Amino acid sequence: MAHSHDSSSAHGHAGPNGAHACNHDHDHDHDHDHDHDHDHDHDHHGHHGHGHVHAPASFGAAFAWGIGLNLVYVIAEAAWGVTSHALALLADAGHNLSDVLALAAAWLAHTLSKRAPSAEFTYGLRRSSILAALGNAVALLLVTGGIVWESILRLIEPTAVPGGTVMAVAAGGIVVNGATTLLFAHGGDDLNIRGAFLHMLADTVMSAGVVVAGAVIYYTGWVRLDPIVGLALSCAIVAGTWSLLRDSLDMALDRVPRSIDRTGVEAYLRALPGVEDLHDLHIWPISTTETALTVHLVCATPADDTLLSDATDTLRTRFSIGHPTFQIETLSYATRCVLADANVP
Repeated sequence: MAHSHDSSSAHGHAGPNGAHACNHDHDHDHDHDHDHDHDHDHDHHGHHGHGHVHAPASFGAAFAWGIGLNLVYVIAEAAWGVTSHALALLADAGHNLSDVLALAAAWLAHTLSKRAPSAEFTYGLRRSSILAALGNAVALLLVTGGIVWESILRLIEPTAVPGGTVMAVAAGGIVVNGATTLLFAHGGDDLNIRGAFLHMLADTVMSAGVVVAGAVIYYTGWVRLDPIVGLALSCAIVAGTWSLLRDSLDMALDRVPRSIDRTGVEAYLRALPGVEDLHDLHIWPISTTETALTVHLVCATPADDTLLSDATDTLRTRFSIGHPTFQIETLSYATRCVLADANVP
């Protein structure tokens, strides 16, 4: 009986890299109709990382307030930065824009992760969170590049900057960022919420740094400190955005998530009882919080439900892989499987 067994869901899919199911006739009639009677309900609480991690519904209001407060502040800070020729304010406004984009991407991922799969989108719209992260990274790097260029010009030809205005506007940033930080202070073990909390906490500290720069300019008249602070904040933005760009590109190209030990996964699968060999192992991110796996397991004897159930549970809890799909092959068929060659796409 030909079968492709998805032990983690009822989707019956293979993966995004082509057809992974080798249709073949086994020498046995092994009925898997009751495989899903096991506890394969995607436990959302027993693991973290890239298995299944979604923010609870109660954080929808927190995202809305956080985005609203920061967006209003970004507009005001950018306006004051332009009218007062304060690069420190413009740089900080660019950094706070990253807050708005990051919160929006997290909220988007949180919302779309609840969309049910369809016949056309068999994984739902989870991958949109990866596209949002990639777009955010590119946009932030472009904006920061403009600030860096202007800061260099200001170092060469200094422009008068009202230190008092810089202090007052940046102080408002401490209030806005601090308030947003408190909205996500009780995220618990949810990695999305914890990331938002740490991002906003760091921005509160950076706004405090701009206040200090404004005070120094106000009392000393050292206007070159403004472009210096603009460059420093721009470097901080690039440092934070670079990892976002790298990780989002990796995910968009279906790289094995950095948090998952591919060698360890393969070693575990090879050590399963009755497994003689394996091939066509793929591990890729479905979204920024979920990971899928497909593999052909070559077994000397028919695989039973216990093996598939244990493998699913271990991949979920130990390796944070929430969507494993197994294809079981006999020793005789494995030599004829067109996907046995690792170079076959």
